[in-house]
Amino acid sequence: MADQKGIFLDKSGTTEPNPELWEPAIVKKADFDAEIERLSQMPTPNNGRRQSWIVHPDSHKLGVGLGLAPGIRPIVEVLNPGEQTRPIRHNSTQVNFCIQGSGHSVVGGKRIDFEQYDVFNFPSMQTYIHVNDTDEVQVRLTYTNAPLLEKMNVHIVEEDPAADVQLVEEEEGAISEDDPRRKSPYGTFELTDDGAYLMPYEILIAPEAVESHALHWPWKKVKAELDKLSELGSDYVGRRLYLLWNPMTGRTNGTTPNFFATITIRPPGIVDKPHRHVSAAMNYIFQGEGRSTVEGKVYEWQSGDLLLTAPGWGVHNHASTGTDPIYELTIQDQPLNIVMESLLWQEDLKKPWSVLGAEMGFDTNRGKIAS
Repeated sequence: MADQKGIFLDKSGTTEPNPELWEPAIVKKADFDAEIERLSQMPTPNNGRRQSWIVHPDSHKLGVGLGLAPGIRPIVEVLNPGEQTRPIRHNSTQVNFCIQGSGHSVVGGKRIDFEQYDVFNFPSMQTYIHVNDTDEVQVRLTYTNAPLLEKMNVHIVEEDPAADVQLVEEEEGAISEDDPRRKSPYGTFELTDDGAYLMPYEILIAPEAVESHALHWPWKKVKAELDKLSELGSDYVGRRLYLLWNPMTGRTNGTTPNFFATITIRPPGIVDKPHRHVSAAMNYIFQGEGRSTVEGKVYEWQSGDLLLTAPGWGVHNHASTGTDPIYELTIQDQPLNIVMESLLWQEDLKKPWSVLGAEMGFDTNRGKIAS
């Protein structure tokens, strides 16, 4: 068989085209209810996972890696009373959001008991199961970065993985962490005066490990803090939300290394200022009603709807239109874009954008409101 050869593609003098924005896509509550009913009535799958991917009609244009946005796939997952899923693990990470019922999950040996509107994350390659130990149907929205890994052709999934085994060093000939034989005698050193360094192989293949935990944000506790933000007056120019922050993500401000999850409260009559960012944003509304304006087109939504409201770099804003406050969960791939130095963010369309994480970010008037 002949070897595959790379080819040259002459692009001399060409200009890169602007991205073709996807239209916002909405899944209405009635459609959710119908799909949840269908999943709950089907025979129990062999792996116990009753689930449906939620994908954008344009997703097929990209081929592999289907999602509601190019790098984000929401999944609606259903467990009937008394059911549990079989063990699984993968190198994708997840944000889980219970939208109906309750139950518990076990991830990496840790049990997480959850109720409606609780949020919890799953780290990479930690074996997990979901359990419905209640007498009502359990429904979760799971957000995964699997589409991105599938596009890279590196999404690794293990069904029914063997029990985690702790590696034990052999007593004879074992090399400890601090043994000099495991380290380059030269270390990492500065090569040029302007800050270029050289790093030896021994350090390259042993980066500093940051422990990744499954964390749980109970809705009852989050709501108590969130409702305090409703006291900010109509002069406040920021958004009334909290990031469900995972400290292991550090400066990238994530819930997982790939996504952030924020929960927002929008009092009646609030209209956000138009803005844009290259990170994609999905909103699940679990109370209230309102509208989003994206690239000049208006989309109306209400409690129980899921929508892709911000295709990357699309100008958008949101407004409350009902008499009740709005609560919504927003998922964005902002942390990924920060670490890639690709997060363009324009908080005020009359002012320049910033590369968040690499340049100075933005401020609100909260300090003045508080004083």
